[in-house]
Amino acid sequence: MEIKINPKYPSVTDLRKRAMVKMPKFAFEYLDGGCNEDINLDKNRTDLQKIELMPQYLSKFDKSNLKTELFGHTYDAPFGIAPVGLQGLMWPNSPEILAKAAFNHNIPFILSTVTTSSIERVAELTEGKSWFQLYHPAEEKVKRDLLDRAAHAGTDVLVILADVPTFGYRPRDVRNGLAMPPSMSIKNILEVFKKPDWAIQTLIHGQPAFKTMEKYMPKGLNLKKLGEFMDATFSGRLNEDRIASIRDQWKGKLVIKGVVNEIDAQKAINLGVDGLIVSNHGGRQLDAGQSSIVPMTHLAKKYKNDIKIMVDSGLRGGPDIARAMANGAEFTFMGRSFMYGVGALGKEGGNHTISLMKREFQQVMEQLCCENVTDLPKHLIVN
Repeated sequence: MEIKINPKYPSVTDLRKRAMVKMPKFAFEYLDGGCNEDINLDKNRTDLQKIELMPQYLSKFDKSNLKTELFGHTYDAPFGIAPVGLQGLMWPNSPEILAKAAFNHNIPFILSTVTTSSIERVAELTEGKSWFQLYHPAEEKVKRDLLDRAAHAGTDVLVILADVPTFGYRPRDVRNGLAMPPSMSIKNILEVFKKPDWAIQTLIHGQPAFKTMEKYMPKGLNLKKLGEFMDATFSGRLNEDRIASIRDQWKGKLVIKGVVNEIDAQKAINLGVDGLIVSNHGGRQLDAGQSSIVPMTHLAKKYKNDIKIMVDSGLRGGPDIARAMANGAEFTFMGRSFMYGVGALGKEGGNHTISLMKREFQQVMEQLCCENVTDLPKHLIVN
């Protein structure tokens, strides 16, 4: 599927600027910011931008093919929509907008446990072709029920999250009252009044809620009690026993997101995990850590024959997708870029942003004279 790109917003930078205007400040800063001093957030971008690619203009060249095989499915491009929590807070109904757009464009959409649409609703929109990211619950019965629901919905791939053993310290969110428990301060209420499109869409679609988790929540929770419930319900720290238990129950493809070192990668392989998404959570968890592209490059060289190596964090558009694929990634994911799209353009934002990504990536492939995605490493300039 291709649609005409809105000429007012021909780049992710344009979408981000427009989203900043249309979203309440507390919502935009939750989306846009990293943790602590944003050092790792910035490092994700600068390390990616150091990667250079070599065109081969005199080579025999027909046309570029973006199709990419992953876990037995051929996608129309080598990128997908990363899981993002609290999406409906940032823009009302955004997980459903993005899930449907991803399905129409034949790319993967990963639903977060703590976003604002349910496993069942997203499965309905995508005919069961979505992925699901699991925040590890503290209670075994909740974990088993979530996995049963994902399997019953036809979920293609289960992603378990490794890089949130504790919630990142994000000063913007603390100032805006979006730490747990959240609060709607007078300042935030005034922000809502200044953003009528956001406010109207929220009235239409209702106050955002953790739809996947609703069945496990006591009724009538106020904001403080909700925060306490979420803290008590999730235990994000993974270990080998927990992964082994999930591997035993989950019969589909299993991916761990957040692995960034050889020790953890080897443990994942030993446990029968099918793929890794090398990630630093978009620079939102460990400001003193590495950018995502650096460990991904190393792990791809060492383990590419043993496990699927994918990457997210820091990628924004077509050139970044090409950089990551040339550096050894077998697939890429982005979160913020697509949320900027829906923040800027609402219900049209998903289709617009995916089409923009495809067009940018296609242009890079053609400029390099690269026919297939798997040939991109041949164009990497090794310094």
